[in-house]
Amino acid sequence: MDEEELTQLISKNFHYYQTGKVADYIPALAKVDPKQLGMAIYDLAEKHLITAGDANVRFAIESMSKVPVLLLAINDNGTDKVFQTINTEPTGFAFNSIMNMEINHRKHPMNPFVNAGAIATTSLISGKTPDEKFERILAFMKLICDDPEITLNEEIYRSESKTGDINRSLAYYMKGNQMIEGEVPAILDTYFKQCSVNVTAAGIAKLAAVLANKGVAPWNGQRIVSEKSATIVKSIMTTAGLYDESGEFSVHVGVPAKSGVGGGLMVAVPNRYGMGVFSPALDAFGNSAAGIQLLTDVIQELSADIFD
Repeated sequence: MDEEELTQLISKNFHYYQTGKVADYIPALAKVDPKQLGMAIYDLAEKHLITAGDANVRFAIESMSKVPVLLLAINDNGTDKVFQTINTEPTGFAFNSIMNMEINHRKHPMNPFVNAGAIATTSLISGKTPDEKFERILAFMKLICDDPEITLNEEIYRSESKTGDINRSLAYYMKGNQMIEGEVPAILDTYFKQCSVNVTAAGIAKLAAVLANKGVAPWNGQRIVSEKSATIVKSIMTTAGLYDESGEFSVHVGVPAKSGVGGGLMVAVPNRYGMGVFSPALDAFGNSAAGIQLLTDVIQELSADIFD
């Protein structure tokens, strides 16, 4: 696929933004223009990135941050400790629900991509202070996205912190049940910051390309994470990456993906492509409305469904 073909598919799917709405429960995200759609594709065979539309517009990474933070937590602790703290099971409940842990008397969050699991993952990042932990997360994101311009969006961070009471309740529940270590306010401050950094679809495509390339950055050959880490994370993306739309997406599109309420989508097609999409209007499941439609067409055009 070349830039012209990708541009045509963006034009074809642009109107789907009208079927969604921006994440207005976070005040700073409510201000984002919904009329945006962009995509970047990193082709591992060609070692080449193509971009089209709004692929270089900066937006809040939000829940896509759960992927690099999980990779960094594995780097810091090893897979055994991380997955003794957090399970890898899908959940039929909302991403910010505590119901699965309560009903089933779970001693661990269900997976690293629901909010409870993501907060637990953040608690595992090495560092003596919240600032040191966040600086390590930020440096890792810059490395794995090959994007030195990634910065904290202070306005979104303040919005996240101001409206984050459900996340506080999840964290205190886990702390009260000895599921996490550390001070809850410090853990949450790092978590709110990691969700509030500005990225681009191009950078997300490169992050996904590292996963697709078994943990090695295809642009310079540097191993950033282990092959085992990349495999585990792609597996969890397949089962839990798009909240309650994960199963339907796997059936109809068939690639490991992770979304964020900032309008981003990340796709890692093993051994073939890393993809990043941005369109901020969200569907009923909290995933990019136009982005899902665009991805469906792109995956079909490239015959990239991993289950075919």
